[in-house]
Amino acid sequence: MKFLIAAILAGLALNAAGAQELGNGKAEYMNSCAVCHGPDGKGDGPLGDELLKRPSDLTRLSRRNGGEFPYWRVFAVIDGRGMVPAHGDRDMPVWGRQFLSGDVKKYGPNAGEIVTRERIHDLAGYVETLQQ
Repeated sequence: MKFLIAAILAGLALNAAGAQELGNGKAEYMNSCAVCHGPDGKGDGPLGDELLKRPSDLTRLSRRNGGEFPYWRVFAVIDGRGMVPAHGDRDMPVWGRQFLSGDVKKYGPNAGEIVTRERIHDLAGYVETLQQ
């Protein structure tokens, strides 16, 4: 078990080394979100015009929430696995599910879930840095 944990941590460190140039959150954002939300988070990504509903301007989340960044709401929206379908259609991908399938293949079911959650935390933290 200790060997497994050490191997997982070593694998995470190697993956993190490649993302260090941009920071994990920014690298994940550029890979997964910028195509719709734009590189600066203003909702002006290249696919924005192709969607039925324009992507949200992520730079105004704090302003629309009384000056406080709604971290856990952003986390839940990015993850998407806990969202209730009765609350309306979801335009953006369920990143928690999409990340998890690859992470489970790479790290196994338990560690895969941990890695997926960390990726979503990194994204939510990066979105917080976009606030104006």
